[in-house]
Amino acid sequence: MTREFRKNSKLPISEDLSGFEKFKAMAYSETVKVPAAAIDLYLDVRSQIEDQIQGFVEPSSEKLLPDLPPQEQHVFTIVLDLNETLVYSDWKRERGWRTFKRPGVDAFLEHLAKFYEVVVYSDQLSMYVDPVMERLDAKGCVRHRLSRVATKYVNGKHYRDLSKLNRDPARVIYISGHALDSCLQPENCLPIKPWKLEAEDTQLIDLIPLLEFVATARVSDIRPVLASFEGRDIAAEFLERSRFMTMLYTDDIFSMKSAKGACMSKKNKNNNMDAFGGDDE
Repeated sequence: MTREFRKNSKLPISEDLSGFEKFKAMAYSETVKVPAAAIDLYLDVRSQIEDQIQGFVEPSSEKLLPDLPPQEQHVFTIVLDLNETLVYSDWKRERGWRTFKRPGVDAFLEHLAKFYEVVVYSDQLSMYVDPVMERLDAKGCVRHRLSRVATKYVNGKHYRDLSKLNRDPARVIYISGHALDSCLQPENCLPIKPWKLEAEDTQLIDLIPLLEFVATARVSDIRPVLASFEGRDIAAEFLERSRFMTMLYTDDIFSMKSAKGACMSKKNKNNNMDAFGGDDE
């Protein structure tokens, strides 16, 4: 409708019209010029607003991370949430805001940095993320930090969009205390219990055996691996599977040794019988 209105305001006046009709057409043209100009202004402003909203809704770039160097194309990327995953921020009237480190977070980051490209991806503003990470990651284990500007805004909530990381999705793991509620790719999520200052928490340390196995085994696609743990305590389930595989391996070795021992006994028995027979003769 707006386009038609603007189009009509620019229609030429036909020479075939009578004098009265030409006067009416000229009067109409002058009448619509003012609202047409206002509409042009409105559309320009709306376009600028839409561009700003798009920038707020969509991640700041189609490639949130730089390209991996050729020698690291096989390396997995581990993406970590910040609040209630690595730290917990708490406010009290007498002291204001304080941020606490989750138990084991230092050892967790330092160990994983040997095997992974470590990325922190938060829905908080960079003015919060950067100071926290400066204190949390004094050894520089985290290669990249992503804050709210890198998230996707959907229905009033900021989501991590792993498809914008510029990484092979088969080699990306997202760990969060709210993983399935904060990420658009649930197949890449490794949920853990949110941390709210529990002193005996061991969630991060408990994950190290599984994550080290994934990195060293160079799993071709992490997504079906994560799917196999769905609905289970991932760390405990991995240890149970590891014990089971160790038992199978031990049983196989024992069976092989037993079979080899039986063969050797039979061979020795046959040799003894041959020798005894020789004496008989």
